[in-house]
Amino acid sequence: MNDSKTEPKAKNHRTLTGRVVSDSMSKTRTVLVERRVPHPLYGKILVRSKKYHIHDETNECRKGDLVIIEECRPLSKTKAWRLSKLLEKAQSI
Repeated sequence: MNDSKTEPKAKNHRTLTGRVVSDSMSKTRTVLVERRVPHPLYGKILVRSKKYHIHDETNECRKGDLVIIEECRPLSKTKAWRLSKLLEKAQSI
């Protein structure tokens, strides 16, 4: 038998970049992700958007922050994404 230990492979999670639009829930944030797609007939670039509930364990994100989120196992009925990285803090007035 081979005595070499097998190391667990790093999983490639889907990642998205978006802006936090709601931080009113504890450990949960709502992130708006926008993507650009061409119109199927006319070719004009359209902006499509979708909101995701993400898990923020440390409550570090605030409304207006730019974040990277990654897919994970379902954490609740609507949450299957978690905060991966905080890219840019929102400007405070």
